Amino acid sequence: MLGAIINYLTRSTMGVAAPTVLKDLGITVTEYSWITGAFQLGIMLQPVCGYVLDTLGLRTGFAVFAAAWSMAAMAHGLASNWQGFAVLRGLLGFAEGSAQPAGMKTVATWFPAKERGFAGGVFNIGASVGSMLAPPLVVWAVLTWNWRAAFVMTGALGLVWLALWLFFYRSPDQHPSMTQAERERIAAGQETHLAAAGAKPSVISILKQRKFWGIALPRFLADPTWGTLSFWVPLYLSQTRGFDLKQIAMFAWLPFVAADLGCLFGPTVAGFLQSRGVSLINARRWAVTLGAAMMTGMIFVGRVESPYAAIALLCLGGFAHQTLSVTVITMASDLFRRDEVATVAGLAGMMGNLGVLLFSLLIGGLVATIGYDPFFVALGVLDILGAIILWTFIRDRIEPKAEPVSQIPNP
Repeated sequence: MLGAIINYLTRSTMGVAAPTVLKDLGITVTEYSWITGAFQLGIMLQPVCGYVLDTLGLRTGFAVFAAAWSMAAMAHGLASNWQGFAVLRGLLGFAEGSAQPAGMKTVATWFPAKERGFAGGVFNIGASVGSMLAPPLVVWAVLTWNWRAAFVMTGALGLVWLALWLFFYRSPDQHPSMTQAERERIAAGQETHLAAAGAKPSVISILKQRKFWGIALPRFLADPTWGTLSFWVPLYLSQTRGFDLKQIAMFAWLPFVAADLGCLFGPTVAGFLQSRGVSLINARRWAVTLGAAMMTGMIFVGRVESPYAAIALLCLGGFAHQTLSVTVITMASDLFRRDEVATVAGLAGMMGNLGVLLFSLLIGGLVATIGYDPFFVALGVLDILGAIILWTFIRDRIEPKAEPVSQIPNP
């Protein structure tokens, strides 16, 4: 979770600093959309990250990626035009694309099936917390020094986390503090049909599976919400609502606080339904559907007169998005073998970031003529379609009943 916090703090620095950077360097909104697009192109290589993590192992693989994203983030402070930013954003996106596959592989490795939803929710809180911390920290750095210092500061934090990761992380079979009883509890809670067996499936074989697309297509439709909150809301508040840099620092982090709650709400809903006899897969599908229904509040962001009402609706969007997003992401560990979870998560993440890329390019190309309102309407509709696809493509399976784990929700 701490790694995810640093990851999303680093990637969100550009969005918060954008009003100042664009003004200082004379970068247009269209050119800014190309900068954000370069990041999305880089992060779409998540399948490569997932394959590396499945091949090298979590500890070494994630350390390499963390070192790379930290150095790329710090190098942003040297950029002097949009082309330089675009190259650095592409490199940053590729390295930071390791976060979701690494997180899901860790959850799949360390937790029994009944605890994975809650563990995945806690891990995904890192995305919201990192994005939440970005506005006050980055604005403070900009006002205290300049925007270049903001990139150096957030990148340096990644190097600190890298040292902690290498010092503390071990797999369950190598961790010195693990007892045999704990190892047996983890092993007993894993689905036997998802255990690694035989040759590792190829990427092509994964792409041919209906259940993969049941995860990937909802990600494609849902992830533009996160991209909009991270990269475009600060500009929206500045250009449309008239907020200055200090007001952005005061309010732009609030949707991510709501998103933190959504990270836990989705698993809690699934756990509640399971306790009432609903199967694991159906419980996940209903949690996604509830999140999609709440996302319709985003339709009205551009239509309310009060900027504070707009922020409240953005908060609802952040809460709803993480309610459904963390649930869809966790389903990779419910449906695929342990030795392919990171690859599946990377492929699904690639689809999600393709959605962000296309949506960001549309905003950059059209916002000057049609404004932000149509894009908020689209965000409110896309997740409904994603929920329909999830129900259509992913089939339920008959599962044996298991005793609930005390003190932990049973997503």
